[in-house]
Amino acid sequence: MTANPLLTALIPLVADLSRELPQTERYRRLLQALRQLLPCDAVALLRLEGEVLVPLAVEGLSADTLGRRFKLSEHPRLQALLAQRGPTRFATDCEMPDPYDGLVDGHRGHLPVHDCLGCPLYVQDQPWGLLTLDSLDPASFGRVDLDNLQAFASLAAATVMASERINSLQQRAEDEHQLAEVYKQVAGQQRTRELIGQSAAHKALLAEIALVGNSELNVLISGETGVGKELVAEALHAASPRSMRPLISLNCAALPDNLVESELFGHVRGAFTGAHNERRGKFELADGGSLFLDEIGELPLAAQAKLLRVLQSGQLQRVGADREQRVNVRVLAATNRDLAEEVRAGRFRADLYHRLSVYPLKVPALRERGRDALLLAGFFLEQNRARLGLRNVRLTGAAQSSLLAYDWPGNVRELEHLIGRAALKALAGSSERPRILSIDSAHLDLPVVLSGPVQVAHVAAADAANPVPLRDAVDAYQKQLISQCLNRHHFAWAAAARELGIDRANLMRLAKRLGVCKPV
Repeated sequence: MTANPLLTALIPLVADLSRELPQTERYRRLLQALRQLLPCDAVALLRLEGEVLVPLAVEGLSADTLGRRFKLSEHPRLQALLAQRGPTRFATDCEMPDPYDGLVDGHRGHLPVHDCLGCPLYVQDQPWGLLTLDSLDPASFGRVDLDNLQAFASLAAATVMASERINSLQQRAEDEHQLAEVYKQVAGQQRTRELIGQSAAHKALLAEIALVGNSELNVLISGETGVGKELVAEALHAASPRSMRPLISLNCAALPDNLVESELFGHVRGAFTGAHNERRGKFELADGGSLFLDEIGELPLAAQAKLLRVLQSGQLQRVGADREQRVNVRVLAATNRDLAEEVRAGRFRADLYHRLSVYPLKVPALRERGRDALLLAGFFLEQNRARLGLRNVRLTGAAQSSLLAYDWPGNVRELEHLIGRAALKALAGSSERPRILSIDSAHLDLPVVLSGPVQVAHVAAADAANPVPLRDAVDAYQKQLISQCLNRHHFAWAAAARELGIDRANLMRLAKRLGVCKPV
């Protein structure tokens, strides 16, 4: 007796409903079962968040797809799929652009999708998201596939519901229902600006935001330039009981010394030359909410003393005013400096430092986040696709390898600008407006010096004309890698060992053997 392919695909999913699985694994199994039922080149599970579809899991699509955010207003096919209660197959000559054109993994060139099938998922009779299937073969799907997809979608909805309920129970077990809601906000379900990533370092950051966000503690956000400290401050505010009140931002580095106090505390009319009217300061504007002080390390010492007084007493005095007034503000400060070192050097007040860093929060650099670079690239690619009015923008395999190999001294901000420039270069180099714009490594114009595993191949190729013994080549590579890592962490051995994934004592012994020395 021939096995029913629908039953063969559904039975493992039914078994999974009663098992505790990580959400990513549960969704991976779901898509694998779908591809087994309906063989195709690519499948995706997308969750509906307002007017945007967010990919949760993909198979057969480029890695950057997970970082893309598909606005329904810009993608008529996805809009059409959600408009139907059941499955929809688009005609092979359909003029509506496909959001996955050029993104099918493993296929070179400007290959568009030729056969497209999709079905909405409903959870508790509310639209939750979409399942999409795509093929480069124009005759992949037929009538029977629509019926099978309808049956599969019902179980997929049950899988989604089980996953969300299990996650909710796990969160409540950790810190009751409120923490679960906080985490949802942090993960981007209720925020306009999203923290994107799936790496262990990024998940650890989200967990810390969920932990401290719901408190009243002042937070000192540290990290290199361009890592997204302002987005972290927004996430902390959104996760707090103050989220319905304003989040006011002030860049301390952009203020002339003579205007710092006025910006922070306000002034009365006639307080100084040019003060023609009363003005409320940032503390008053943030009353009941949060105040984000970016580049706090740039604040002059005189202003630091007055800021400390407000943090201690909750009272401020406008410049030129006689009376004090009380404010209730949570301060979120950010810096790319080592404030502890600034304190030791006498450039920052120790008492203010301790007031601000009640909860220190380190934002990881992009080079510490692995393949998150591709997810973020996908997010920026989709932004540029819409801005340039293109059908789709994709990264070639070589471009993806270049992004993963680069060290990202400018972090996420550098990646954002790089993708924007590369899209313009690729467009300028096309003789006519392309259906699918491909960005290659040449458009990225990244330095030839690479890092990580790719560098091994690069060095080996460069030295092919002058071969060296294997041990010497490995030692040279290890010395370079360890030196770069130690320099990034200012020779903090524990931090370097964590990044390299080895024991601190072993790292010190290896560095000693290789002759890695701290610069004088």
